[in-house]
Amino acid sequence: MFFESTSIEVRYAETDQMGVVHHSNYLVWCELGRTQFIRKLGFEYKELEESGILSPVINFNLDYKAAAVYGETVTLDTWLENYNGVKVMYSYDIRNEKGAQCAAGTSSHVCVKKDSFRPVSIKKHLPKWHVAYEKVKISKK
Repeated sequence: MFFESTSIEVRYAETDQMGVVHHSNYLVWCELGRTQFIRKLGFEYKELEESGILSPVINFNLDYKAAAVYGETVTLDTWLENYNGVKVMYSYDIRNEKGAQCAAGTSSHVCVKKDSFRPVSIKKHLPKWHVAYEKVKISKK
């Protein structure tokens, strides 16, 4: 399976008074993992946006399992769960140094024209991305 593994040092500013990572930071970490995953495929979000295409989040689901705490390093694995030529679903698994799962979930995205926010087909408008996504998506057999 093709995935990107990202190490993230838990910073003090990401925690609450108890030293536990605030839930909102997991979303930021997933964005970091997704960006690194796309870079590993050979693409850059910046180039996508410069071409007039944006990729907004249309759904985000995250289940919290165990606390990540200040001073430890968590590992975020990101992979392509599903892709149909228009919509992309990424999966995330965040684990602490002991290997315990802190959070797991998915985010779904589409591509839209920057000037109108109208959806575009990745298959048609981004053929190189389409080929790369088809190669690495999880097969549902």
